[in-house]
Amino acid sequence: MSKIKICGIKRIEDIEIVNKYKPDYIGFVFYKNSRYVDFETAKKLKSKLDKSIRTVGVFVNEPIDFIVKLCISNVIDAVQLHGDEDDDYIKQLRARVKCRIIKAVRVKSTEQILQEEQKKCDFLLLDTYKKDVYGGSGQKFNWNLIPDDLVKEYFLAGGLNADNIQLAIKILHPFCVDVSSSVETDGVKDEQKIKEIIEKVRSVN
Repeated sequence: MSKIKICGIKRIEDIEIVNKYKPDYIGFVFYKNSRYVDFETAKKLKSKLDKSIRTVGVFVNEPIDFIVKLCISNVIDAVQLHGDEDDDYIKQLRARVKCRIIKAVRVKSTEQILQEEQKKCDFLLLDTYKKDVYGGSGQKFNWNLIPDDLVKEYFLAGGLNADNIQLAIKILHPFCVDVSSSVETDGVKDEQKIKEIIEKVRSVN
């Protein structure tokens, strides 16, 4: 049964929408792009969030101390590393936090995914490779690159939308599907799009 994550939550209005439709996860982006939130904003949003929804902090090459602060403050329940973090970084982080760790892979090859699987993370997140872009491209990658013998559970991201998300679940059976731009209109989270995509995911399950 695939779970669903709505990433890039940054407004009280977004929290009101997700509280209504209850995805399994939401993502707070701490990397400075159009969906960026700071510590205080994330803390405020988390305080208004339905307790059944878990929060994922999205980071790109972030100093470990800041991630630890978010974890021990219970602002985030899981850590998503979307940069160039190596196994040493993950080991250091794991020694200091109890949050589960997701390592993003910007997919180039099957061999690369199998190599990344060896890292000391709890989950992988498979996303589209685009030069100098750390996720959020809104573009799908070649799902045939996902190895059949992949053991570690994974989040599937990259170009998922209401038209292809059911097919992705039926073919790939990911642990979780991850969407952001496809549930926005003009860069703002859209209630109808969130409602539709959550209903589609749950109907497959």
